Amino acid sequence: QVQLVESGGGLVQTGGSLGLSCAASKTIESINSMAWYRQAPGKQREMVALIFGSGNTVYADSVKGRSTISRDTAKNTMYLQMNSLKPEDTAVYYCNAQDREGIYWGQGTQVTVSS
Repeated sequence: QVQLVESGGGLVQTGGSLGLSCAASKTIESINSMAWYRQAPGKQREMVALIFGSGNTVYADSVKGRSTISRDTAKNTMYLQMNSLKPEDTAVYYCNAQDREGIYWGQGTQVTVSS
């Protein structure tokens, strides 16, 4: 079992930046992959960015070039830095982790981008 706790959401103006954090309850070195998803009102949850245990990353086209996913194994924490934010980035952002035993989700953190 892995517990995930997100932090860092909030209200930001268009063009601004925001950093999200996801703290895991166990060493993330044993986790195959970690990702950020988001869900806007009335829309399906979508993957924003993914980082594998190897360090390789994948980004959704909608955030590519504006966002950076990273992790700190010493702190068992994953991050998402988002820049040049747009109103369409408004959503609840969820942390996700997958290991041999299962798939885990955080409780979500709200990001609101005002126009």
